[in-house]
Amino acid sequence: MAEHEPRARWDVEGYRVVVTGAASGLGRAMAEAMAAGGATVVGGDVDQAGLEAVAAEWQQRGWRLIPVPCDVADLESVQRLFDRAVEALGGVDVAFANAGVAWDRGFLTPGFGIEEFPIELWHRVMSVNLHGVFHTLKAAARVMKPQRRGSIIVTASTAGLRSEPMVGYGYITAKAGVINLTKQAALELAGYGIRVNAIAPGPFKTHIGGHQAWKPEDEEPWRDAVLLQRMADPSEIQGLALFLASSASSFVTGAVFPIDGGATALSQLPARSLGPRT
Repeated sequence: MAEHEPRARWDVEGYRVVVTGAASGLGRAMAEAMAAGGATVVGGDVDQAGLEAVAAEWQQRGWRLIPVPCDVADLESVQRLFDRAVEALGGVDVAFANAGVAWDRGFLTPGFGIEEFPIELWHRVMSVNLHGVFHTLKAAARVMKPQRRGSIIVTASTAGLRSEPMVGYGYITAKAGVINLTKQAALELAGYGIRVNAIAPGPFKTHIGGHQAWKPEDEEPWRDAVLLQRMADPSEIQGLALFLASSASSFVTGAVFPIDGGATALSQLPARSLGPRT
């Protein structure tokens, strides 16, 4: 395929990619999009058994995943992840700062209002969802700046773009911080040829909220909150991930891309649904 053909701009053949949270959910889906396109993926996750299972499955498909145990809340652990990528591949072309948790609940859930919210839980959520992204940006920049090229894709959330009564204080605050962190890093790193963008997913069928197996009734609460009246399958994030990783997005940096079935186009819930008022 000629290099100037539009389809060639989506090509990730030979790319060297790091993905945090690669063992499941959106991280695995984005990693699979890269691997299917011919990239080699270094996957980091606290779930080492899950990573090994993905690596074994990929081997049957002819894809390559280098599994590396990684806790994004620990800067040294993230740096080791990128050091392993450089050792194995010689550099990093694309980094997905994806790992995240949703351990907290919205204030409509008893015990999660602002007065009762467990401070230990606040710090745990921040350590992964905000500090973990900062650690990943820091480690990726250290590798990419000498190369003077690279693409970093951060997993934010539509919860970082607006208030959400069903979302916990820790999660919503961390994701809002992640969005401005993405833009700030884009300002600094553009001069080194490094692009930094964020994906802001809406409701996807992943295990982030503690779900083990999705049932049709799990989608029901979302039907009135999403224009497409359903939740998304993780595979539906792959097109956007490919766009931001590849040269198809060569003139895109500092941007945030909602992928939410139209949820952010809708107005918020009626005030009476938020609980008692005096």
